[in-house]
Amino acid sequence: MKKIKLTMQLLTKAILSVMLFSTFYVTAQETSDFRVKNPPIFLEAFGGNRALSYQMIVNKKFQSIPKLGFFGVTNLQPEWGEPQMKDYMLQGNLTYSIIKGIDLETGFIWNPIDGVRPSTGILFSYGNPNLLMVINPRIDLSKDPNFDVLGLIEYKPKLNDKLNFYSRFQGLYTRTLGIDLHSRSYIMLRAGITIKDITFGMANNFDWYGPIKFRENNFGAFVAFNLF
Repeated sequence: MKKIKLTMQLLTKAILSVMLFSTFYVTAQETSDFRVKNPPIFLEAFGGNRALSYQMIVNKKFQSIPKLGFFGVTNLQPEWGEPQMKDYMLQGNLTYSIIKGIDLETGFIWNPIDGVRPSTGILFSYGNPNLLMVINPRIDLSKDPNFDVLGLIEYKPKLNDKLNFYSRFQGLYTRTLGIDLHSRSYIMLRAGITIKDITFGMANNFDWYGPIKFRENNFGAFVAFNLF
């Protein structure tokens, strides 16, 4: 545990140092009219047999300092008829671009089991008009840290001038390192049609909880929006 704690402290200091240095760094190629091309904010609502699911993904770069940005994921899943929401996960991170497609990140993560914890990780991303891939390993900067990996693949080929087919696989696996046991994981599956900035179709969430990996399923329909 001492080695893990020391490693996390050194990694955090290194990431913060790089980000701090980057705020004073401006390349000679940047001009006053330069504008970063940011991906849209992704919003999704999913009504299923067990719960209502809401997700928002934000991945933006600052216009004034393009190497710096913000990456955030919000997952809310209140169950029908339950007065309190027991399943949610929110994270927000300041990011620093090393090279195209690879970013360092540091920020926070919030869930109902551990509360709010500082966090650090790496964001790998690749995209083109038909394909989007994201891999995001991260670790808590606290005692008994959680280590998790978020993975996302979207495939959205063009069907005609107005329609695109849409499919998504999104998965998360979380392990508590202090006790070396499974904590939380899920698989989200989506298939539907995209018309301009609106996507809708069928959805299924598979959720696993705790060391015994207790499983819950949620099947229904979703609608998603890209907000520029």
